[in-house]
Amino acid sequence: MDINFNSLEELYRRIKPALITKKEEMNRGLYPYIEEEDIWNYLKEVKWKKTLDLSLSEMVNDILNCDDILIDNYLKTKLNMKERTVYFDGGENEKEEINN
Repeated sequence: MDINFNSLEELYRRIKPALITKKEEMNRGLYPYIEEEDIWNYLKEVKWKKTLDLSLSEMVNDILNCDDILIDNYLKTKLNMKERTVYFDGGENEKEEINN
């Protein structure tokens, strides 16, 4: 039986229970900061990037059996690409640039 999805959001909602399970597993271990979105983004941008016609069971299998270290490295790489700013006095509106 083929299951078709009209959007990535619909697919995401369908496999979210597997993403939650993987997140909870990772949170019990060394990765308490990993969220469902991180797992989804890693798989979508890396593992599934060049793959066509994956079945729902293959996707769930990939989610549950994906190497935790690969997800963690992906997230750290993404976070390192963001510009970081030091905030003083508690808010973005009061940020100051630090000159080296």
